[in-house]
Amino acid sequence: MRGKRYPDEFKIEAVKQVTERGHQIADVAERLGVTPKSLHNWINKFDKPEKQHITIDNQQDEIRKLKAELRRVTEERNILKEAAVYFASESKKSTRS
Repeated sequence: MRGKRYPDEFKIEAVKQVTERGHQIADVAERLGVTPKSLHNWINKFDKPEKQHITIDNQQDEIRKLKAELRRVTEERNILKEAAVYFASESKKSTRS
């Protein structure tokens, strides 16, 4: 199950508390009510130059779009498979008469 979602601005400020102000990860995580693991993940993601953030975000958006399209195409394929089975069985019934 997924936890609470935080806006990127919140995550960036949390990362700055660790990277720029020198606070301990455990202290920042406890103060903000997040897990140290989440804060580590945010540091890995947001402690990079801004240009890398934009590239990563664009890639993640593209991946989300492609996954949605794959789901849609898979559903369409499954519907067509079911229709083919149905019409094949109907065709066999009509040739028996």
